[in-house]
Amino acid sequence: MLKDTSKHQGLRNKLVTQLEEKGITDKNVLEAIRNIPRHQFLESSFEDFAYQDKAFPIAAGQTISQPYTVAFQSQLLEVKKGDKILEIGTGSGYQCAVLCLMGAQVFSIERQNELFKKTSLLLPKMGIRPKKLIFGDGYKGLETEAPFDSIIVTAGAPFIPQPLMAQLKIGGKLVIPLGEEHQIMTMLVRKNETQFEKHEYGEFRFVPLLENKN
Repeated sequence: MLKDTSKHQGLRNKLVTQLEEKGITDKNVLEAIRNIPRHQFLESSFEDFAYQDKAFPIAAGQTISQPYTVAFQSQLLEVKKGDKILEIGTGSGYQCAVLCLMGAQVFSIERQNELFKKTSLLLPKMGIRPKKLIFGDGYKGLETEAPFDSIIVTAGAPFIPQPLMAQLKIGGKLVIPLGEEHQIMTMLVRKNETQFEKHEYGEFRFVPLLENKN
């Protein structure tokens, strides 16, 4: 049975306060983080550190992102209830859980089979139901379900994959950490069929998004 104690809840409240101090203002984001037992996404040896604002290793050489990064990306999306969101890189499932709790319909793609299997079992156990978890290459997006209100990429990418731009609704947002060694958090807003507006939000660190490694 997955346990979630009042001690865990207290640590989450503290984490939310830290995130507010770092400039996260979106109430829906903060509420989701307050309610999601992040320790259940980590190996038990990391359980005591789960509510520190840090990234931690998970299976398959990947990491669970720092809560601030998850909050920051989620806030950029300005999620509205019912938004159709494509997530590239399910990873531990934590970011997916945050978006689901914010009321989004989440389609999430993971290319590491080990992580895909683990997360596919974990999320339903926690009562979190994304629209669809997919095992595959995130660079291709998910054409069958496009267009999306938002697309979120949770791994560093050397460039913006064209299919993702094509699968965005007009007015939709694509949030992606761009760069090789260090990543600049980048948001593209689709203005019309051919034009995108680009915003940059400073440096973040991510594990690399790998292409065709299945």
